[in-house]
Amino acid sequence: MIKNTNDGSQQQPYLRVDMNYGGCNELPPFSQGPKGDDREKHEMIQKAGFKGIQDGDPELCKELGLELTAHARMNAVGDLDELLPQWKDGGYNCATLHVGWGMESDAEVDRLVGYVLDNSVKFDLPIYIETHRATITQDMQRTVELTKRFPEVRFNGDFSHWYTGQEMVYGGIENKWEFIQPVFDRVRFMHGRIGNPGCIQVDVGNGENQSYVDHFKEMWTRAFQGFLRSAGEGDYICFTVELLQADIFYARTFKNAQGQEQEEGDRWQQALLYKEFAQSAWQEALKREQKVKA
Repeated sequence: MIKNTNDGSQQQPYLRVDMNYGGCNELPPFSQGPKGDDREKHEMIQKAGFKGIQDGDPELCKELGLELTAHARMNAVGDLDELLPQWKDGGYNCATLHVGWGMESDAEVDRLVGYVLDNSVKFDLPIYIETHRATITQDMQRTVELTKRFPEVRFNGDFSHWYTGQEMVYGGIENKWEFIQPVFDRVRFMHGRIGNPGCIQVDVGNGENQSYVDHFKEMWTRAFQGFLRSAGEGDYICFTVELLQADIFYARTFKNAQGQEQEEGDRWQQALLYKEFAQSAWQEALKREQKVKA
């Protein structure tokens, strides 16, 4: 569980909204977001009210009072041996991982997960396995089974990969939510991205009157509830907005009036909207849990 890394004055479990640094990569010319050097980007992220950066510059984050989280891909036992001391000594709060390629046997999966969990304890550093395509958690059923073998596993919930990749709305999304409740219960970090049933990342406009936006808000709320049910004093859950650029096939592009390809929207403005979505989902989770306890 992540603990408050600041002055310790905040005692109640809380939400921390961060930004993945990739959200500033290759912003289109019309974007209101930062397009300058690393300092400008870090400063604008801080001024926008985000509390930390995933994959940020450690020195700039320290100077600006921003928290810092890491991420990596891990394909084999031993892949983290060099990274973990660097993360621990570098002031990182936690790390999220893409683990394996999704073609592993259950025995191979168990070796990878065991290695992650053992090292998380050894280095006293939260490590969250991300629900992601082309990894051991690409499939809802297999991930739920993983929670049975490793109840202590904790996840970075990037639900866009399942929502689109497994077309969660096909056959009724409510029963999918019930099925993956063991995952919601174990989410301690989230990547904020919204997709629709056909595309993993879409511009949501103002977010109103779109069923898939409501679906993501519900999944985030359920994950926040899962956190709250076991959270202790000073614990927090990190919601990290991750809206990535077009050249890695996340942001969609369309031809403008001049026939030029451009991103469909301003990822920076969308990131600010996502921050509001996360805070709203957090308040809804608090209300629901209060009702449960009443």
